[in-house]
Amino acid sequence: MEYYIDASYKSINKFGEELCGDKVETVKTEDGCILVLSDGLGSGVKANILATLTSKIAITMLKSGSSIEETLDTIMNTLPECKIRKLAYSTFTIIKLNNNGDCYMVEYENPPTFFYRDGRDVFINRKEKIIAGKKIFESYFKFYPEDLLTVVSDGAVHAGVGEFLNLGWQWENINDFLRDISQKKYATDVTNSLLDVCKRLYNDKPGDDTTVLSVKFQPIKYLNLFTGPPKDIKEDENFIKKVEESQGIRVLSGGTTANIISKAWDEEIKIDLKGYNDNLPPVGHMRGVDLVTEGLLTLNRTVEYIKEYIYEGDEITSEDGAGVLGRMLLFDASHINIVAGTAVNSAHQNPDFPIDFNIKLKVVTELKSILEIFGKIVNLEYI
Repeated sequence: MEYYIDASYKSINKFGEELCGDKVETVKTEDGCILVLSDGLGSGVKANILATLTSKIAITMLKSGSSIEETLDTIMNTLPECKIRKLAYSTFTIIKLNNNGDCYMVEYENPPTFFYRDGRDVFINRKEKIIAGKKIFESYFKFYPEDLLTVVSDGAVHAGVGEFLNLGWQWENINDFLRDISQKKYATDVTNSLLDVCKRLYNDKPGDDTTVLSVKFQPIKYLNLFTGPPKDIKEDENFIKKVEESQGIRVLSGGTTANIISKAWDEEIKIDLKGYNDNLPPVGHMRGVDLVTEGLLTLNRTVEYIKEYIYEGDEITSEDGAGVLGRMLLFDASHINIVAGTAVNSAHQNPDFPIDFNIKLKVVTELKSILEIFGKIVNLEYI
């Protein structure tokens, strides 16, 4: 089985600040990825610059092959201690995760990282090390499928100070919360859930920049969404071949799209009135395909459902075509291939308009963007 590294991060700024004093940088390597969460001293512009410098230096040097000692020495000497408070100008956590599950981590004055397997805490054997006169903790461990690793800035453990909690949301409390949700399907779900609680504890007036970075090791799950026929009818055979060769879940969106496949395969499309409402046409089913939906209206509503889930936390419970497709995209797929035909439907717009004005293609482009925000790997192909 193929696996991929599912990483998601999100931040909230200190109340009244336009810039976040935390910074996350990620980069893919030939054998995995490198992730850095840095927390600049204080807040606002200065903290943002310090955190950005730290994360950029770490990512750039490690990707180019520098040793961790060289990288940390450069960071420590570039960002010395604050002379007044005797605190580091920037704290950080560095993670190097290989595709085979080998993980190396360095922590410097950030809250200890959280690690779970099968809904239980996993002990990380951290070893103290002195580099450039600073005490860091490094660890080597194995990352297995469905494991969860979560890194937070200290804004998370301070959540609630001055509002609902006298001493803030302590590390132990966060650990209990994360353990309970550690088996959620995707890293984005974990990140959003934890950050939402932090926002509520701060009463929507965060007293510190707060960042959450979650990492899971996931099995690759493919979903292929075909919408709209090719611009040139001569390309129909090539389009049919793409559908036949696709791996994983297959979704046909649009009446013409479904009819092309139905005719080529000599398969009947059976209409399913379950979940049908007045706002969207009903879904259909056909042997060899997992879902058949109407095109433009359904895709547009799917984008709205996904936005509501990501930004407002509203579960997608609708049984209409958009609801079914939305759940498939969010929870049943990691890698999504969208094949969008560029034939113009005269019912949607003026056929003389250029491609950017094609309404369906605009919706498809927005769908790609919102799915990538959720952490999906999306490929969009026009035919």
